[in-house]
Formats: sequence, structure tokens, C-alpha cells
Amino acid sequence: MEQKREINIRVVGICGSLRAGSYTRRAVALALAGAAEVGAQTALIDLRDYDLIFCKEIEDERDYPPGVVRLCEQVRNAQGIILGTPEYHGSLSGVLKNAIDLMGFDEFEGKVVGLIGVSGGAMGALNALGTLRTIGRQLHAWVVPSQASIPRASSAFGDDGKLLDRKLEARIREVGKEVARFAYLLSSEKVQEFLRLWETAPHNPGGV
Repeated sequence: MEQKREINIRVVGICGSLRAGSYTRRAVALALAGAAEVGAQTALIDLRDYDLIFCKEIEDERDYPPGVVRLCEQVRNAQGIILGTPEYHGSLSGVLKNAIDLMGFDEFEGKVVGLIGVSGGAMGALNALGTLRTIGRQLHAWVVPSQASIPRASSAFGDDGKLLDRKLEARIREVGKEVARFAYLLSSEKVQEFLRLWETAPHNPGGV
């Protein structure tokens, strides 16, 4: 087990499935376990527990119901975010897309994001993960290179709820670890100082 970090890093995992016994929820929990292994504080966000509205159902954000406000606060206060989704019709779930649409740059910009996908088919959730990666870029988040996809989810887990493929389990845990590690680096004072110097560096007259 790796040594715990001195900087407190908080990683939240958002489960984009409302189904009882969700495979996506299990996968996100595994990724969070990986983040915890390298010292992050973790929390699983189950969207069933939030009184979410449809995006733009209420125009004024000050009138959002408490559940939406709580969701935004939890994500805003995290340094790392793991997004987990089942793949529906070649894309991410509607509930996850709606939850993301209720948030924005305040919650995602500059954050480290990891992606987990679950699919009933043999091809996995690659289309959904590709869409989530695009969304992450649009929100100016740092999406880690590693991602994990579980194909044929109904036969991927044993009766004990654990993944049968140990290599796939390790890959999912590694996504969580990467999110925590990069979030730690971005929170480092030395890294922040480097970014400040880089952003304020004078224009290179010899550049093209």
C-alpha cells in the first residue's frame, strides 16, 4: 500500500445508474477504493439520494431544491471526480448527463476526472466513455488517460458482488488511484507556483 499523502485529497464518485443492485455502483465503489488506497478521502454519490430536477426546469439556481444544492457542493469541494455510467443506446445515461448539466465550470474546471463504464454487450461502454471524455474537456477538467469498461456486466460479477476478472478489477482500482495521484499533484504548492509562473511568463519574442 502506498504512503498516505500529507495534503488532504477528496475524491467523489458519481453513479450514473438508478437501478437497485447497479453494476455501475459497484464499479464506482471499486474505483473509490483504489483512490482510498493512496490516501484520498472518498464519497460515493448515489443520484437516487438527491431530489434532482431536469436542467432548466428552474431557471434561477437560487431556487434549486436542496438535493441539487448538496450535489453541487459535494462535487465543488472535491479535487477528484469519478464518473460512472452504464451505456444506453451508445451513450451515457440520461440521469448522469442531467446531473452534469445541473453543474458546470464551478464544479469541474481544473478538477481531475476518471471514467468508468458498464455495458450489457460485448463491446463495453466505449462510446459512453468517449462522450464523457469530450464533456470533461468542454468543462476544462483534466480527464486521466486510464479508463475502465466492463462488458457483459450481468455475467461479470460473482454471487458475492465482486468482479470475476481480477485484472479488470485492478484496472478499475487504478483509475481511482490515478485520479487521487493527479489531484494530489495539482494541489501541490510547488505545482501551483509553477502554473502561476508559466501563466505570467513574458511572451517569447523568438516564437512563431
